[in-house]
Amino acid sequence: MNADLTTREKIVYPVGLLGQNMIYNFMAMYILFFLTDIVGLPAAAATAIMLGASFWDAINDPMMGMLADRTRTRWGKFRPYLLIGPGILAAVTILCFADFSTAGSAPVAIYAIFYVLWGMSYTICDIPIWAISSVVSTNPTGKTTMVTLGKIGGTIGAAIASVCSIMIINAFGGDRTPAAYTYSAATIAAIGGILMLLVGFFLKERIQPTKEIIPLSKNIRTVTRNKPLKLLLLALLAVYMVNGIRQSAQMYFVVYVWGDSSLLTFIGLSLVIGMIFGMAVSSFLMKKFTKRNIFISACVLGGVISAIPFFIGSGNIPFCLIMLGFSFAFTGITTIVGTAMLMDAIDYSEKLLGFRGEGIVFSLNTFITKLSAMISKGIIGIGLVLMSYQEGQAITPVTVTGFGSMIYLIPAVCFFLTVIPLLFYKNYLNESES
Repeated sequence: MNADLTTREKIVYPVGLLGQNMIYNFMAMYILFFLTDIVGLPAAAATAIMLGASFWDAINDPMMGMLADRTRTRWGKFRPYLLIGPGILAAVTILCFADFSTAGSAPVAIYAIFYVLWGMSYTICDIPIWAISSVVSTNPTGKTTMVTLGKIGGTIGAAIASVCSIMIINAFGGDRTPAAYTYSAATIAAIGGILMLLVGFFLKERIQPTKEIIPLSKNIRTVTRNKPLKLLLLALLAVYMVNGIRQSAQMYFVVYVWGDSSLLTFIGLSLVIGMIFGMAVSSFLMKKFTKRNIFISACVLGGVISAIPFFIGSGNIPFCLIMLGFSFAFTGITTIVGTAMLMDAIDYSEKLLGFRGEGIVFSLNTFITKLSAMISKGIIGIGLVLMSYQEGQAITPVTVTGFGSMIYLIPAVCFFLTVIPLLFYKNYLNESES
């Protein structure tokens, strides 16, 4: 059925996404903590860096998507970016975790520049590595297979970062040592960058773009005239914040609520077990139910499960980890189902407008990912300011309630908000899915 896909491609693609997500999740988990607790930037300044850089990063994603859609080379539309981007991303990742703590306002400017560059270099890799999944196979089943494998690989990469990164940091000197973050970033960036390069080297683009260069106005209509895509993007914005908020808050949580940074490993284990289980059952569920209804059900159940530890059993760490695992399982379901719905949006664009627009669709998905990350970091930053957070402070009822809200309660609200746009969603490729 997937004769056009080779075994090597089915292995390389998830491995490449594994490497990419190792880098992304290391950055998401530690950059804010590194700036506030290791470099010593005020929480407000660190938050401003996150918000400003993320805002620009979100804006340039559609620009990159349109550039990719207009790219024509003998290597394909997307592969050239995957051959040059990973090395740049790895280098800038290391710079973001280097210790430039000097007197005055210089560190704020330095880290702001590097974080902006990191976002741009990540975009150069992220949009092509996902968009290429829509052109590597000539049949829908092959595309779905590659997306599923990619999501599984990405989740494993996120889990490796969650489970192993604190071990690497401790091996290089501990979570209060600046050089430990630099060396850990270098280790993860080097491994992740090499794995991403494999995608550029070994994947083949089998669906060739038309020789026509799509005009900008026509490219934009991929979005403006695609109602299911717009509703889906609103839903993804909310659901991406579930993990976005947790990634930014979990280091603070284990330090200032549970009192032990090594417990971050167990949150990582709950993530990998839950996410992989959720993704594994998604294909079965999509054979039985509509994607929209699966998405809505996962969000409602995920919201309920996420909120329970905030009100019941918050002091019982094993119970909280189990609840987090179930919550991550529902996130895993939305990850696979949401990506399958993006594929439907690309097919609908082709049906409606006569061209697929993979680049801009996946760039918008990246835009939504970055926008959700920006909002997530903003929520965490505002929370730090409202809590009058100080680096190295003792565990107090304020930190327990504040960081507990960030891990349990706010993600639950995000799950519930996801349902709203999905209530109006209809898949125009299949009128029964409404």
